[in-house]
Amino acid sequence: KPCPLCDEAKEVLEPYKRRFILQEVDITRPENSAWYDKYKYDIPVFHLNGKFLMKHRVDIQKFEDRLRKVELQSD
Repeated sequence: KPCPLCDEAKEVLEPYKRRFILQEVDITRPENSAWYDKYKYDIPVFHLNGKFLMKHRVDIQKFEDRLRKVELQSD
């Protein structure tokens, strides 16, 4: 379904796409019902390396800080 908030978030994250893999989850699909139950009123939601990062809108400073930490750990 259309998700303007998700589209906006993807645009904000576009310059970083070479630094991480974006995995989108459609929470309306039956196999994702646990995500739906948890986040139905909070989309979009972002996790980085399996850990909750932020919801509703991209906090670019928080994202950059966490991404930098993840990259330093993998070096």
